[in-house]
Amino acid sequence: MKVCGQNIRKIRRSRDLTQEYMAFEMGISQKAYSDIENSKVKINLEILTKISDILDIKPSDICSISHKCGNDEYEDKYQSLLEYMKKNNISVPKEFL
Repeated sequence: MKVCGQNIRKIRRSRDLTQEYMAFEMGISQKAYSDIENSKVKINLEILTKISDILDIKPSDICSISHKCGNDEYEDKYQSLLEYMKKNNISVPKEFL
């Protein structure tokens, strides 16, 4: 999860956007937005989608399961899913490897 917050901050800064601007666009306080970047809150799909829309990027540019966003439980589920897909000859997109 830390990686996701760090990625958001890095991308936001590269676009010269402030936390205040991001918070305003998301309809939250600057403090709540800061907590997202500092990994004090879990980033769910809604948050990830809002941020990626504002930054005009794909959600996977910020965070993906392969980046271990979240806890090890997600990584274990991700690895199990990959094994299942390979075993059943289901193609796996390159960005998920």
